[in-house]
Amino acid sequence: MAFEETWRWFGPNDPYSLKEIKQTGATGIVTALHQIPVGDAWPVEKILERKRMIEAEGMTWSVVESVPVHEDIKKRSGSHARCIENYKTTLRNLAACGIDTVCYNFMPVLDWSRTDLNVVFTDGSITTRFQYIVYAAFDLFVLRRPNAEADYTPSQLRKAKEHFDTLDDDGILSLTQTVLYGLPGSLEELSLEEFRLALLEYAHIGDAELRANLYAFLREVTPVAAEAGIFMAIHADDPPWPLFGLPRVVSTEEDIARLLAAADTPANGLTLCTGSFGAGFTNDLVHMAERFAGRINFLHLRNVTRSIDRDFMEADHLNGDIDLYGVMKALLVEQRRRIEAGRRDSRIPMRPDHGHLMLPDMDRKNIYPGYSLFGRMRGLAELRGLETGIRRELKL
Repeated sequence: MAFEETWRWFGPNDPYSLKEIKQTGATGIVTALHQIPVGDAWPVEKILERKRMIEAEGMTWSVVESVPVHEDIKKRSGSHARCIENYKTTLRNLAACGIDTVCYNFMPVLDWSRTDLNVVFTDGSITTRFQYIVYAAFDLFVLRRPNAEADYTPSQLRKAKEHFDTLDDDGILSLTQTVLYGLPGSLEELSLEEFRLALLEYAHIGDAELRANLYAFLREVTPVAAEAGIFMAIHADDPPWPLFGLPRVVSTEEDIARLLAAADTPANGLTLCTGSFGAGFTNDLVHMAERFAGRINFLHLRNVTRSIDRDFMEADHLNGDIDLYGVMKALLVEQRRRIEAGRRDSRIPMRPDHGHLMLPDMDRKNIYPGYSLFGRMRGLAELRGLETGIRRELKL
């Protein structure tokens, strides 16, 4: 048995059709009902409508990515109780429709952040990167976050000012749009003023408070997920460290250990994103894959080159600093254990996460960074080959 090969599709507004995706070799679709406002319950009829669309092309709706967690839940304020009840309803409705894996994240305000979405890679393709000094320049001199200086060393402050001084008005606008780029599926970004207001709402929420709110959310929803047969799969912070004074609590091995212990059930699991965790210089992805293997419910496989200074760039899938051979080997061993134990979660859905923008895609419109067809298809092919070699090595 191999990993289930899946592909993220943003629904009818995705620039790529299901027919095109089918030709990549993927058999499972990873999608969500982006049209439903965050915090509302997903109706059965809307879930079935999307499911029928996918199955009409001979594929399956394998994973929901994602059922978004409303900001009120993260802050445990306002409408959080109603939003949690709606989340439970959504889980029950997904299960009733035969969908059993839900990816989600608990990042405050920003789902992810980069400082450059148009980096020309060595082969001429386009990739993304995060440069800590560029981020600091935005934080200090564009956003002008109160007391931001306390988060940086004197050397970082100096370098950030030097970088900011090289930017003209167009450069400042471009950097702002990049940092505040919208969530996958929406192509909408926050304005600078909206972002400032959102940060103010977290002024009294630190690391301890956000952890408590996450664990409270898990204790409420995982019993429902377990009863319904849903496997929850939390996604890593991207990047895996605090940004703009906002805490991040799904960034390290210790974060994951604490999170899984907070609701100790197979329904409370992990999306192992090798790129997001891998951007953290101290994260050992092979060790994490081995330690948490039994609770990994979904795989995002991609690679980065990274530095101790918190800079990283999205690399080719098999040519970065992350040992994807070691990660995949550990999880193929885990898959064999699950099969031998008769576990119903033995398929282990995997998708090629992100890919470079390559020449055949460069004239397409509305391609979300990292989600081109050919870049991901190359990644899937490389991962499929790697998996085949490991399976033969292990005689699986």
